[in-house]
Amino acid sequence: MPEPTAVRIPALGVDQDLIGLGVATDGTAEVPEDFSDVAWFAPGGRPGSRGPTVLMGHVDSTAGPAVFYELRDLTPGDTVELTTADGSVATYTVTGTEQVAKDTFPTAAVFGATTEDVLRLITCTGAFDAGARSYTDNLVVTAARTG
Repeated sequence: MPEPTAVRIPALGVDQDLIGLGVATDGTAEVPEDFSDVAWFAPGGRPGSRGPTVLMGHVDSTAGPAVFYELRDLTPGDTVELTTADGSVATYTVTGTEQVAKDTFPTAAVFGATTEDVLRLITCTGAFDAGARSYTDNLVVTAARTG
């Protein structure tokens, strides 16, 4: 299956090329350094395969809103399109959102194998911990393949 190369979220005005990232030295998923980038978790799924294709982006920065700032506004029925390396477009429809605590993040449920072609979009949410310079929670948007 070809890797995803770009994401388009019409409801949010997001149209962004993807960067591939993997696992950080602490065992967590790497996140983009640039607040305008969207990362694809390269060791994970790809459009057209069983299992989740996982994309991650920042919610904000000290300079203001980042690429996934409005991710919380997605609602069931909204579409997300992934362009792949062969030029095809995979369409997904949002089925739900969930706020999860970072300290109890359900890694297996979010990144683990599935029987369907699904997409997960992840960003930060919740209270801002000034000491850690990070939000306490993650927002996980799930979307199912529809085209």
